[in-house]
Amino acid sequence: MPARQNAPKDQNLQAGLAARELAVRLVAGVLMQSRPLEQVLAEVSAVPRFAALEARDRALARAVAATVLRRQGELEHVLGAFLERPLPRDQGRLWPILLTGAAQLVCLDMPAHAVVDLAVETTRRDRAANRFAKLVNAVLRRVAERGPQLLAAQDRVRLNIPDWLWQRWNAAYGPDTARLIAEASLREAPLDISVKSDAPAWAERLGGRLLSTGSIRLTAHGRIEDLPGYAEGAWWVQDAGAALVSRAAGDVAGRTVADLCAAPGGKTAALAVAGAHVTAVDLSAPRLERLRENLKRLTLAVEVVEADAAAWSPGRTFDVVLLDAPCTATGTIRRHPDILRLKRSDDVARMADLQGRMLAHAATLVRPGGLLVYSTCSLEPEEAERQIAAFLPGHPDFQRLPIEATEIGAEPAWIGPDGDLRTLPFHLTLEPADVSGIDGFYAARLRRKP
Repeated sequence: MPARQNAPKDQNLQAGLAARELAVRLVAGVLMQSRPLEQVLAEVSAVPRFAALEARDRALARAVAATVLRRQGELEHVLGAFLERPLPRDQGRLWPILLTGAAQLVCLDMPAHAVVDLAVETTRRDRAANRFAKLVNAVLRRVAERGPQLLAAQDRVRLNIPDWLWQRWNAAYGPDTARLIAEASLREAPLDISVKSDAPAWAERLGGRLLSTGSIRLTAHGRIEDLPGYAEGAWWVQDAGAALVSRAAGDVAGRTVADLCAAPGGKTAALAVAGAHVTAVDLSAPRLERLRENLKRLTLAVEVVEADAAAWSPGRTFDVVLLDAPCTATGTIRRHPDILRLKRSDDVARMADLQGRMLAHAATLVRPGGLLVYSTCSLEPEEAERQIAAFLPGHPDFQRLPIEATEIGAEPAWIGPDGDLRTLPFHLTLEPADVSGIDGFYAARLRRKP
């Protein structure tokens, strides 16, 4: 009888331990294997031990991992104060265990006793790290006692933003704007959705806020799949910044549109809902499968093509070509904090070279009199403004068609002097402050001369 009475408690303990182990695996996948967080999450979540977790426990693991990636500089500062010597190379997942433990203590304000005990048990279960269980216990207890005070006098922005990125933003935007960008980038993004129709009604039904951009911002939500309207395909998840890009194509009803690098399909869906005949092109088969699933749920008919957009030759031209080019994605750190830990300064030049080639090829797919919309979710000028500055002199048959703020639902300050869209992460100020912000996007609209 006592064993049966203790069963729920034991089950909760095992779930809590598994959730912490999952968080450690996620952090290790990013920091030790240099893999994107969502890719690691999808792979590790398929392991039976973690697949059996309830949604709330998986969400907890992801939240802990994302906090580590977002605030790694602060956490390393705290941990460094209590480590007397560098950790050996043969340490297994010791460092991710310490980071996730510290994140729970000083960032997420979780109960110290439970956090330390679970971290120690996680260490004991790691073959290469188990000899450090006493170290984990001692260090995390000190973090619980003194960690918050150690952080109080620190500049969290400078601790968490890599030097190369901080210097780039300062050079491109000036120190004041760079700090605003960094502060906003370190805040977790709220969830935005785009709806097929009747946005005011859906905002009310979902308890969200209808933004000036036309998107709906949800201030509280559970599992996305459980929300009203998801199963019947009434809406899709899409940041308000990304939603602006497809609107730059103008009135696309009845027009042919090539959406290059289309997956996972938010812009494709917006174009199809607007009445366009869309051909969605992407090189990644797994991402295209996700796009097809989204389109099926939304009951939208789109031609899907698996191909390299930099070389795709369909033998015809289109009224509109939208190239949302691969980039360093530094405008989406709010949503993807692993970017802070995965990207390097030389990635900008590498991506800029690819973008230039893709832009030149995309231009060949535009019919005379048609539109070419170029966009990236990068804050780096080489991947945005400078691409268009380099493209136009070599393509005299194209000219810039300025984007009007009112036609896409943007604020006037988001349109630059040349008529290009440029959102920054601290734009879209709302109350309370934690629901403010928008992903950093750039978009330029070009018309091919008849």
